[in-house]
Amino acid sequence: MVKEVRSPDALDFERKMRESIVESAEALNESGVDFATFDDSRCNPQFWTRTEIGGLQLNAGVEPTVGIKDIFRNGHLYAFECATAMVIVMYRATIEAIGEEAFNQYFKDLFLWDWNYDENLRLITNYNKELTQRGDVVYFKNPDHAPSKPEWQGENAIKLENDLFYGHGIGITTGEIIIDSLNQERVYGSDISAYLTDESVHPDFNYLQRLSAGTVLPAANNRSYRYTVCSRIGSRNYIYKI
Repeated sequence: MVKEVRSPDALDFERKMRESIVESAEALNESGVDFATFDDSRCNPQFWTRTEIGGLQLNAGVEPTVGIKDIFRNGHLYAFECATAMVIVMYRATIEAIGEEAFNQYFKDLFLWDWNYDENLRLITNYNKELTQRGDVVYFKNPDHAPSKPEWQGENAIKLENDLFYGHGIGITTGEIIIDSLNQERVYGSDISAYLTDESVHPDFNYLQRLSAGTVLPAANNRSYRYTVCSRIGSRNYIYKI
């Protein structure tokens, strides 16, 4: 196996973006946004339109950076589930990492819903939780959740520290508390505990660095993207192509 050798600039870009993901998670936690299932999602109609399936479509003529930043500025107007929250956090961190001009150029026509995300984010999945780092998105699975409460089938969370996570709807807390919260929503009599899965995801930092440098053309041919399985409501399978 050939070990990847990365430049100091690439490593510095990743470090700074991971820190921005952590800061963005903390900012969303403090923004006043609410947790809601798709049926009860809401948004600021000045910038977003709620669709029939509960997704949030960026209004025509609104710059993507403006729409994302309004979620953090006017959080009380917004409500969505945890997978959507994870994507929003990574969008804000991407704005900080590549700049507003590049984000508006590459991340057009945003649609926030579940794990739907712009192809230029390029999420990468890892399968060893021992290698999880700050800024990674992890998943706490609740295999015996109450069928009447599908929103409790698990919790998407961003790793902030060694055992400190941000989960939308739960807040910033430890893994043990997240698991305890999920265990309160199991089927009656179950003793099967929720647990932290092996999977984690993070953006393709190398690719985003290229976007920040303007070395990728914003054309329809640039459709290299990855999807992941990490949803709390309505688990979805996505296939990625390169």
